Amino acid sequence: MRSGSYRLGLVGQGIQLSRTPAMHEAEAAAQGLSCRYELFDTDAGIGGWSADALPDILDRAEAQGFAGLNVTFPYKQAVIAHLHQLSDAARRVGAVNTVVFRDGRRLGHNTDFSGFADSLRTGLPGAPMEDVLLIGAGGAGAALAHALADVGAGRIRIADTRPEAAQALAAHVGPVAEATEDIAQAAAAASGIINATPVGMAKLPGCPIDPALLEPRHWVADIIYFPLETAFLRAARAIGCRTTGGEGMAVFQAVHAFRLFTGRPADAERMRATFQRLGGPG
Repeated sequence: MRSGSYRLGLVGQGIQLSRTPAMHEAEAAAQGLSCRYELFDTDAGIGGWSADALPDILDRAEAQGFAGLNVTFPYKQAVIAHLHQLSDAARRVGAVNTVVFRDGRRLGHNTDFSGFADSLRTGLPGAPMEDVLLIGAGGAGAALAHALADVGAGRIRIADTRPEAAQALAAHVGPVAEATEDIAQAAAAASGIINATPVGMAKLPGCPIDPALLEPRHWVADIIYFPLETAFLRAARAIGCRTTGGEGMAVFQAVHAFRLFTGRPADAERMRATFQRLGGPG
């Protein structure tokens, strides 16, 4: 659909607080377009979709003329089996957060990759990248690991509660990455620490690592945006760390997705303003 009217959606679990719909609808309106953005929430008892409904959601959206879908936890890797083609970034990362329906084909993209790189540049300009500890090796962690490699991180240590996932991701990223199970040692060596896990979300409170491992010299990033101030970021700020939260990545991934859906560039600051106007916990 490229006539100036777009129907879009987000697939995921526990997404009722997502600000993505408002960002896309407001940006479309600012450009004189019409956009209806819907949620396909597979959280039990909330969205009316079962946890294994991903194939049905894709079929329904495509049949009803959606321009595309955003995809979030826990489907960024599972969705790949239902697509016809992947972008270079999605193939490299091994995860998809944006699906475009075009000419009877489903095209998978990853705007987390570019979105996080942009959020680092704007949220933590000049942050040292010699040694970075990345917590989480899932779909988001994969995007962040490759983005870190692209922005010139000298060493990326990847930790996950599933050591085999961390090892697989490190092997995929290349020589600058390595898996670690010694969080304390990795934090002591790192210049920056990033949370790419769901730990800290409203439904999964807590910190991804022991806050006692943080030092004022660290920069700290968290990709969670509800709440915007996670316990992890709060602990980091309390001791003087430079920090950046999930706002930047949320905004920039939406900026890149909007272009993929509509073929038009989006105004990042306008989308950020929409994100901030929503306030509340996320």
